Formats: sequence, C-alpha cells, structure tokens
Amino acid sequence: MQLDSFFPYRLAVAAEAFSQTLVDVYCRTYGLSREEWRLLFLLANAGSLTSLELAQKTSLDKVQVSRAAQKLEDKSLIRRTTSDTDRRLRVYHCTSEGQKTFETVFPKVQARAEEVFGLMTDSDRAALDQGLRALTQAMSERETSEQVQP
Repeated sequence: MQLDSFFPYRLAVAAEAFSQTLVDVYCRTYGLSREEWRLLFLLANAGSLTSLELAQKTSLDKVQVSRAAQKLEDKSLIRRTTSDTDRRLRVYHCTSEGQKTFETVFPKVQARAEEVFGLMTDSDRAALDQGLRALTQAMSERETSEQVQP
C-alpha cells in the first residue's frame, strides 16, 4: 500500500502542514504554543470551561491541558479556580488580558488561514468543508454506537 493513497495518513499530513502554517503566526510572533493557542481560543469564546471540557474540545490529554493552562496562567492570560460542584475539576477563565491577546492574534491567524484557502478553488473549498462535516458526523455516529453496544 502506498502512503500517498492511505486517507488517514494524507489527512494527518495535511492537518499538520496547515497547523504549522498557523503556528508561525501565534508562536513566533506571540510566543504561544499550539496547546496554549487552542486553550486561549476556546476560553476567549466560551468565557470559562472545566479542565474536562478543555480536554474534550481540544483533543489534548489532561496533562497537556494542565501544562498549557499553567503557562497561560503564568502569562496572566487565563485564571484557574476549583469547581464548586466537583473539587477535582478546575475551571479556567479567560482574563481581560487574555481576551485582548486573543483579539489581537485571531485576525492574523484567520488571515493566514484565508491565505491558504485563497489558493484553492471555491468548489474545492466547499468540497473540503462538506467532507470535514461528513467525517466529523461519521465519527460522532461511530462513537455513539460504541457507547450503546455492551
């Protein structure tokens, strides 16, 4: 089997290349790691999330979330509290400084992404969007069916 025709490999390579293009913006210019950017992105939009929610929404494990959160907290971009309902959970909140940083960085990250998308035809971009939706839906259905089966 050729790797170039193995879809999971192609998807992983494309995702990594696209991600690296964006890393150039938020890492080199603003000193944020990929993990820190993911957390800041989510918290700037949600306001606050638990450590469990962050792990689920970022595809990072609990240790990665904890390390990235600590770095963001050290930079005063987020703050951490303990959940009122479950003392084992941490709740993370975006600070005003974190929100300002996000509002500065996000348009530049978005512009870089649009730069890449601009190299694609409209029909290719629409097909990619539809394909990602379909793949996400299929994975969600698979996960649901696995939870139902004994």
